[in-house]
Parts: sequence; structure tokens; C-alpha cells
Amino acid sequence: MTASGHLSDAQPHAAVIYNPTKAPLDRIRAAIAEHEGRWAWGPTRWYATSSHDSGRAAAEEAAGGEPAVVIVAGGDGTVRAVAEALSDTGIPVALVPSGTGNLLARDLGVSLTDVAASVSAAFTGLDRAVDVGVAELEDEDNVRRTHVFMVMAGIGLDAQMAQNTSAIAKQRLGWFAYVTPIARSIIANRLFHLTYRVDRGRTRSTRAHTIIVGNCGTLTGNMLLIPAAVIDDGLLDVVIMRPAGRFGWAQIGTRLTLQNAARRSVLTRRLLARSPDLHALAYVQGRHFEGRFEAPHVVELDGDSFGHATRVRITVRPGALQVRSVARVD
Repeated sequence: MTASGHLSDAQPHAAVIYNPTKAPLDRIRAAIAEHEGRWAWGPTRWYATSSHDSGRAAAEEAAGGEPAVVIVAGGDGTVRAVAEALSDTGIPVALVPSGTGNLLARDLGVSLTDVAASVSAAFTGLDRAVDVGVAELEDEDNVRRTHVFMVMAGIGLDAQMAQNTSAIAKQRLGWFAYVTPIARSIIANRLFHLTYRVDRGRTRSTRAHTIIVGNCGTLTGNMLLIPAAVIDDGLLDVVIMRPAGRFGWAQIGTRLTLQNAARRSVLTRRLLARSPDLHALAYVQGRHFEGRFEAPHVVELDGDSFGHATRVRITVRPGALQVRSVARVD
């Protein structure tokens, strides 16, 4: 029986999709070789990403070989591309985090530094069916593109960060690379007009600085943005930031600080529960979000820019991706 629970006459094998500029290949190869021998698996097959393929084509090629597990060694962008290919296939994905964000790995409790533990989970771990977000983007010429995401889709500040922060800066500075674009955006406080609808609710009109549709709740830097987000609840969490000047930003900052403190403090959780809702920071849950913008806006998915859109339709595929994590104790 393979680690994924299926009977097979052939030796199971793993496939590794890796970002050659980020993945610690020597450590990964050593850990995989050890587990191949221990569990009598066949040779692992390796697929590198490139500037022309962030992982989707590699994942499709790997899936053709019917691997028992696909190990993704890269950041959130690589994971997103692999999920686009492997959603609804039943092939489990295991994460060996590298890069700067690794927000899905954080949400699932995967170690960001212990390569051996991550590889061990790929061979011996438990599978969890998690939700996959689907974003349909429409531009000024009515051209539509559809992509999946695992963590968050963003319009506004989040998208500007993705577009204007260089990969080199993110690699070298991590979270600090975003400080300047965040500060500039807050000082400018440019709001845009949109109409939106969640599920079958009425169409609403508002002005906002940032819209985030989340599948996970934690941002880079371990900042909890969406306390109610659960990756396998079949729901999306929509966050609308609409601050009225610097006082509005101060309200948002205070609320986010309290949300993070509430992770460790019962008193803070009680204080939050009694706090009134903020106009500057609105939350709503649903399975479908549709938004239209007066002017084209950049959209980001899991930290990567996907160009401008005038309309977005975002839905969720409940339990569409099997993710393997947390190695069993023998």
C-alpha cells in the first residue's frame, strides 16, 4: 500500500517540483534518499521550475507518472502553480518551504526551517483536503483569465506590494521589503470605487483602499489579518479596508494588533469580542465574491501580480487539494 492509501503493484515514487533559485537542494536530496531507502520507494523524479513555467507544466508532467506524492520545494508562487495543476486529481502535495512568504505552510503548521521534518511528512504524513480559491479576471477588453490561489487574492495595497516589490528585495529582506510600499500607500490613501456582491446578497457600492479575499488568514510577518479564516471550511473571507484618512489607518492598525495579541491572551480575546465593528475594516464570509471597478486595478494571487482587471469573480472549490503534512509518529 502506498503512503496515499492506494494499493499498487509497482513501487511508489515521489515527484519533486522545485524552484532552483530558492530550494535547498542538497538537504532535500539527502533527506529524500534516506526515506526512499527506509520505505522502499522507487527513485524520486525531479522537475525544475523556470522563468517560463512557475510550476504548473512541471506538475502536469509529474502527474502523468502517477506519483504517490508531489513535493513542492519553493515559495507560495510555486505552490499556487502546482495547485492549479493538481486540484481535484487526488494526488497529495507536500510542502518544503523556501522563499519569503510560505503563508500556506505557516497556516498548515509546516516547519519553515526543518527540511528533514518536511520531507519526512511527505513520505509518512497524513493527508488533509483543503480549499482552493478560483479567481476569474476580466480586463478592459473583456478578456477573461482564470487562475487558482491557495492563500489570498488582493486588489489595492496587497496587489501594489506584489507588483512593486522586487523578487531580489523580497529574497534579501523578507517582510522588511514591504515597508516602503506600505508606507507610501498609507500616506497617499487613494481609495477606489467598486460595486461588489457576496453570494446572493444585494449588490453594494463603496470606496475602498484594499480588498482581500482570503483562504488563509495570516500575512507575511505572521500578522493575523483574518481570524475567522479556515482553509478547509468551504468559505472565503472578504476583507474590505476603507480608512478615512490617518485616523482610519490607526483604527485598522489597532484592530490588527489586538487580533494578533488575542492569539496568546484570553483577556484580549474578550476585549475584541466586545469591540464594535469598524467601518474602516469590514469582514464578510461567503462562497462567491464578485467585484467591478471603475478603473483597471492590479490583482495579486498568493503574492504574485496577475495584471489589471476591471472585474473579478472569485469562488471556492471546497477540499479540492490534498495536502500532506505532520509526519506520523512510528
